[in-house]
Amino acid sequence: MPEAMGAGPPTIGERRWAAMSTHAPDIQLKRIYDPVSRDDGMRVLVDRLWPRGIRKESAKLTLWLKEIAPSPKLREWFGHDPARFDEFSHRYRRELAANKEAVERLEHLLELGRVTLLYAAHDAAHNHALVLADYLRTAAREHAL
Repeated sequence: MPEAMGAGPPTIGERRWAAMSTHAPDIQLKRIYDPVSRDDGMRVLVDRLWPRGIRKESAKLTLWLKEIAPSPKLREWFGHDPARFDEFSHRYRRELAANKEAVERLEHLLELGRVTLLYAAHDAAHNHALVLADYLRTAAREHAL
């Protein structure tokens, strides 16, 4: 175990990251409107608002983790404007860093296997689920060092 983790027995968090460090977290991204697949693994909706036109039974969710979504203030500021995406990403990462409980819930699921982060946004290239997936992958790499 790396010295940076401390001299005593490893904490639960350190054991979790040690287990995750052997491989990159298995994260997929998918619109909630796309068909459910056996390859989805655990399906986690990461939007704060329930998506229009989706019945809860047909979503086949493992978890609706609305607490990990961007704050209403940040979501409204972003407005899905691609020109604001870089700044949105920076601000959302700060929110995630302060939202340890919700992040740890996702990290725990990732220990168990594949997680598909579900979102409703139309723009697959500029949405919070992309930022969240990158945040989780980066955190796993940093803890593996």
